[in-house]
Amino acid sequence: MLLPFFEWCEQLWLGQFIVGSNWLFPVIESVHLLGLSVLGGAILVVDMRLLGLGLKNHPVTELARDARPWLIGALVVMIATGIPLFLSESVKCYYSQAFWNKMTALAIGLVFTFTIRARVTETESVGNTARRQAVVGALSLALWFTVAASGRWIGFS
Repeated sequence: MLLPFFEWCEQLWLGQFIVGSNWLFPVIESVHLLGLSVLGGAILVVDMRLLGLGLKNHPVTELARDARPWLIGALVVMIATGIPLFLSESVKCYYSQAFWNKMTALAIGLVFTFTIRARVTETESVGNTARRQAVVGALSLALWFTVAASGRWIGFS
């Protein structure tokens, strides 16, 4: 059902330009992976604190506030580089289970990060027990690890 759309995407000038270049795909992929590392750091520092495994002297709200610009900046970089990467191999992505796993985990991860995780990290409310914070941190890590691992697996499938 979506295959014609994916075929159309692959025929766009940008995808064709990337495919026709010897160096453009690796450069874009490198920037994409740099964005992933910054995103991972922004997620990891807050989630590890939610799990009670690091930076215990810093309030969760402060860490989340300080990490948020890095998180958003990394997401912008990853989307800006992910779209051209997708356009250069859309049909391959269509047939890749790793791609669909990544997109599903990415959608869930974004919603989770900007709703549930944001609520837990924005205030030091009475309802934010250590257990609740740990569950949110663990779920967040699992979702974003799935996005990263699935994304890396696309290259091997």
